[in-house]
Amino acid sequence: MTAAQVTHRPTNVPAGVGAGLATPNTGSMPLAAEHFAAAILYLLAGAVGLVWIAPDLAMGAYVSPRVAGVTHLFTLGWLTTTIFGALYQLLPVALAAPVRSTRLGHASFWTFAPGTGLFACGVAESSTLLYHAGVGLVAAGIVLALGNIGSSLPRSRSRDVTWAAVSIALAFLASTLVLGVVLLHNLHTGFLAAARVRVLAIHLHVAVVGWALIMIVGVSHRLLPMFLLAHGADTRWTKRALASLAAGVLALGIGLASGRAAIMWTGVATLEAGVACFLCQAFSFYRVRVRKKIDVGMRFAATALAFLATAAVLGPFVLARGDGHARLAIAYVAVGLLGGIVLYVAGLFYKIVPLLAWTAHYRGRMGKERVPTVAEMFSARVAHVQLAAMASGVALLGGGIGAGSSIATRTGAVLFAGGVVLFTSQIARVALGGLPQRS
Repeated sequence: MTAAQVTHRPTNVPAGVGAGLATPNTGSMPLAAEHFAAAILYLLAGAVGLVWIAPDLAMGAYVSPRVAGVTHLFTLGWLTTTIFGALYQLLPVALAAPVRSTRLGHASFWTFAPGTGLFACGVAESSTLLYHAGVGLVAAGIVLALGNIGSSLPRSRSRDVTWAAVSIALAFLASTLVLGVVLLHNLHTGFLAAARVRVLAIHLHVAVVGWALIMIVGVSHRLLPMFLLAHGADTRWTKRALASLAAGVLALGIGLASGRAAIMWTGVATLEAGVACFLCQAFSFYRVRVRKKIDVGMRFAATALAFLATAAVLGPFVLARGDGHARLAIAYVAVGLLGGIVLYVAGLFYKIVPLLAWTAHYRGRMGKERVPTVAEMFSARVAHVQLAAMASGVALLGGGIGAGSSIATRTGAVLFAGGVVLFTSQIARVALGGLPQRS
């Protein structure tokens, strides 16, 4: 690590931020910042799109182009862009793996970020020109990111379960890209025929579980103990979660591809075990935390874990009903993706982004003038309102889809979108340096 990358822990950083995250890698901060900014815009676009497609969701039209387009705003635009940005901070700081090339990181961003928008719009509007241009840029961005991050991992001096999780997740991201190209090719040729729905299910689980959730499990192994001041927890659950989730995605994919029920149910059971292990690991961190008061970022995470558990309960019922209950399948995805994954990442945003912004704005001004604390970079009260809006929105959205109620589904989507608008205003405030409290 170079001298320019070494920073000192500010005295007014809230307790609970571990030393690794209290010393951001300043060299890669612009790279992380541009990813986070684009991710927020895509989250806002996805929330607006959710209101737009609410009637389709209530009807169970999961193969609708509009539904597919909006879904990719969340999966590619919000989640994948955020993960890329976070990795550029995590690799050098937590894993002691300097990023191979920041220039390549910027090149990946400027192909992937605009490509995601083109691709999502092209799929939603069934525009061949847009989604071909978009998928080309997205594929180039992912390949560049995989090469850059993948070549950085062997340089790591800390090869723990977080390192393993990043490696596994990157492999699933590559698989997600391949399956996406297959589904896109099917739009022109129809070669998948009746197998399209099964391939779509494989693609979805590889992306959401194999890529996003496995990454979350691995990163949480480092972040939750830091943010909760949790010491002495049994950390063996993380390794069990990673092994079960990875094996479960593979088994479910093989079972769906081959049509063999026994393999499919083995995959589901293994996935359920993986989610249970992750929940046990998270619960153990919350249980042994030193600080009993839970801040808003960790409240987001706890709420998301409850939604993830709910989605895990729904999963076996979705498989048992097969294609006979499309609305149940959509409710399962909505609760797991929006409630379990999107909310969790939003909670981590509240912990990571204010610290990075504080470092950029105020690190050099400590001791010279009055500067805000990291906690003053955003409003905790607004964040709690946002959490209530997004959580109730996901609950109402899932219930409305399951009941086939367009009104309930759209109301839930509006609540969720309202929470995202508040979140966007909060992050904008953080980016501008927060608002110091009056003396």
